[in-house]
Amino acid sequence: MQFLYYENPKNNIIITGENHKYLFRVRRIKKDETVKIRNLKDDNLYIYKIDSINKKEALLSLINTEYSPNKPKKFMHLAWCVIDPKNIEKTLPALNEMGVSKISFVYCDFSQKNFKLKLERLTKILINSSQQCGRSDMMEIEIIDSSDKFFEKYPDFIAIDFNGEKFPCEIETKNPFLIGPEGGFSQKEKEKFKKILKFQGFILRSETAACALSAKYLL
Repeated sequence: MQFLYYENPKNNIIITGENHKYLFRVRRIKKDETVKIRNLKDDNLYIYKIDSINKKEALLSLINTEYSPNKPKKFMHLAWCVIDPKNIEKTLPALNEMGVSKISFVYCDFSQKNFKLKLERLTKILINSSQQCGRSDMMEIEIIDSSDKFFEKYPDFIAIDFNGEKFPCEIETKNPFLIGPEGGFSQKEKEKFKKILKFQGFILRSETAACALSAKYLL
């Protein structure tokens, strides 16, 4: 773990729960040692000293603050039609580590409406991933409840589909890349496509396409 997440760093903070267990049972950190903390908002690295420890909590005092950004160098907005949340949750850490800036989860025509995404759970996954990979900012997440609303909000999106142009070796854009759910896009949705790109090779699962696209664009 590169740092510990704490939402509101102050001069003195108290560590409890899972963070306490990790620091003092897993890492075996002792009194007077230091701990690195980030809030994933301001790019600061907060250095704390452990003043006291007991079985349930630890008191830490701030000894230094360093401006130390570690953010993606390139902006990428992924628009991902909703699939099984379990598959999204498994894939999200990899997308965060590669540096995806924003994901818009879209309920497309072929998305199963009974799939419910829990923002709180996705945020927790992103926090844990950032603690491991060292990323200093929080990926932005939004949920859009229909493809029509997505098309209205982001008219200049780039669709990833079978009948598009070959994905270029170099590309940079602020517009979102749209990846379909299992089963692809409806004909009605395809009629909204203005720019379409495709990958070479076999048919990819939705989560595989999300990772392949992110790696090709960012790495």
